[in-house]
Amino acid sequence: MKRSIALVLGLCVMGNAHRAFAQDAAPGPGTVEATVMPGGAMFFTSRNGASGFGDYTLGGAVTYNINRVIGLEGQVSGSIGISNRSLRLAGRVNCPVLPVGASACILSGRAPNMLDYSGAVVVSMPTHRWFIPYATGGLGGLTMFERPSLAINSTETFLMGNVGGGLKWYAPNYRWGVRGDYRFTYVWSNRDAPAFFGTDDRYGHRVYGGVILNLTR
Repeated sequence: MKRSIALVLGLCVMGNAHRAFAQDAAPGPGTVEATVMPGGAMFFTSRNGASGFGDYTLGGAVTYNINRVIGLEGQVSGSIGISNRSLRLAGRVNCPVLPVGASACILSGRAPNMLDYSGAVVVSMPTHRWFIPYATGGLGGLTMFERPSLAINSTETFLMGNVGGGLKWYAPNYRWGVRGDYRFTYVWSNRDAPAFFGTDDRYGHRVYGGVILNLTR
């Protein structure tokens, strides 16, 4: 009888320990998570006479976490051009209006709208239960839509790479969270690009805040 009681108690303890271990092991990002990016900014620096300019960005991403450290992410974001009073083209090529005595083509108007899309590897550092920093890098494309006022008369697409990182915070149930993200972007030049953008390699900086939704929890 005593052995039976001891056996039952032992099984109960083992079961509780197993459940406790499972609860400790389970928390963490889901296998698949989506990020909604309601707001951010993209800024390209000036290069060889061409102006730097900034855009408002929004978009989304889907991440497949292979394990707690390595993930694969696909991301799409759109950039909406904002007004600028002094947008300088690279040299005097294809300048729609060149004031008398001017040494460069300077225009006013909205920066071009853009769409960028990329695939990236995400390396997370799960050093904390709810705060997870990460680094990332990938390749993709950047499509710049026409803006005749800036002598951009057709839609152009460029090869783009990015590296960066950020920080994710998850709610205690891991069903949702928030993230802040920074990317340094490199856009390769295109010989047929308009004078405003793309005749030289360009560097950009993108930051955004997003809401994470775990789809597999």
